[in-house]
Amino acid sequence: MKKVQTTKAPAAIGPYSQAIVVNNMVYTSGQIPFRADGSLEDDPKLATNIIFKNIENILLEAGSSLNKVCKVNVYVTNISHFGIINEEYAKYFSDPFPARSLVEVSNLPKNAIMEIEVIATL
Repeated sequence: MKKVQTTKAPAAIGPYSQAIVVNNMVYTSGQIPFRADGSLEDDPKLATNIIFKNIENILLEAGSSLNKVCKVNVYVTNISHFGIINEEYAKYFSDPFPARSLVEVSNLPKNAIMEIEVIATL
């Protein structure tokens, strides 16, 4: 097991790693929409883009990329943002799209509006 750490994405806010590599797979921790200044974005379009840029930086540090993502889990506090998220999501992935779950939850760390985690190959 190998820890992945980059300064090009927000540091973990608890006792966990940004990502872990195991058996040629990269498992990212859930990313919330932290801006570069440490504040949280609450616009769903901007939040989706911030999160995927952070995930991309973590994957690159691990030796992977968004093109190698096979599973995405998306957690939102407002399911009505589904269409906006899909529109932005489609900018980062192409056919064959990764498998994905998107679920509404009651709350997320730091009162974020969404959290996204991925699994990718190396």
